[in-house]
Amino acid sequence: MKELTIDAAIENIETVTDFINEELEGLGCPMKAQIQIDVAIDELFGNIARYAYSPETGKATVRLDVEKTPLSVVITFIDNGKPFNPLEAAEPDVTLSADERTEGGLGIFLVKKSMNLVEYEYADGHNILRIKKNLE
Repeated sequence: MKELTIDAAIENIETVTDFINEELEGLGCPMKAQIQIDVAIDELFGNIARYAYSPETGKATVRLDVEKTPLSVVITFIDNGKPFNPLEAAEPDVTLSADERTEGGLGIFLVKKSMNLVEYEYADGHNILRIKKNLE
């Protein structure tokens, strides 16, 4: 397991992405999976940075675990900001044009569609959001 604890701030999305990508490259992660994971990091860490502690800034921890069979990565985002389960948000109506859709919800929708697992729990004062992506 690798772990990074950092300020939950928009400017740190790149640091989190680099942290994860360094490990993905060592695993021989396919480019398509890496791009999907990068989009998920941008969405999930970005949401923590924007909303978890607003208007303050707090810490967030990002953990990376590797599972061998099948080869996959599990990335866990942990913060102790306001309790929020993004999986309970209404899914956007993707049949509507961008102009007709209400704002919000598309990012988590894309994460749910591109990851093999997305789960949330609130435990001991922490938001814990876990994503899993199979690399094989």
